[in-house]
Amino acid sequence: MTMRPIRIIGDPVLRTPSEPVTTFDAELRALVQDLIDTTRGAPGRAAVAAPQIGVNTQVFAWHADGHTGHLVNPTLELSDELQDDDEGCLSIPGLYFPTPRAMHATAHGHDQHGEPLTITGSGFLARILQHETDHLHGRLYVDTLRGDTRRKALREIRAGRFDSPSRR
Repeated sequence: MTMRPIRIIGDPVLRTPSEPVTTFDAELRALVQDLIDTTRGAPGRAAVAAPQIGVNTQVFAWHADGHTGHLVNPTLELSDELQDDDEGCLSIPGLYFPTPRAMHATAHGHDQHGEPLTITGSGFLARILQHETDHLHGRLYVDTLRGDTRRKALREIRAGRFDSPSRR
């Protein structure tokens, strides 16, 4: 099992749009396995995107509700119905804020072998699909926040009030 360290906010890779995968080879399969291992390896890790482990590639993996999966080069279709639950991020550990997301999402992409793959989810899985796809575009969940919630999140991040590994 290869658990990879998570990059923390401030690392430029988290703000850089990822490159699409063009070669579905052993290197990609190893990356997918590392993402799955990283997701399964510690409590509270529901999903992780390649940029969060320092790889600028459009792929993420998740382990939620007893199911594990991955998606390469995703595109999303979102419902108009919204959910507004608390959301957090491994790259901003320990901070959680109510984050509006679509209640239902359908992600189209590929598996690690290049085969077309469609994942449809509601609730928590829909949130994961949106959150991880955002990572692939250089966005963090705090970028979706508005008003007082956004101001509070940014204040806490600037003050270093998240559970940074360097403070453990």
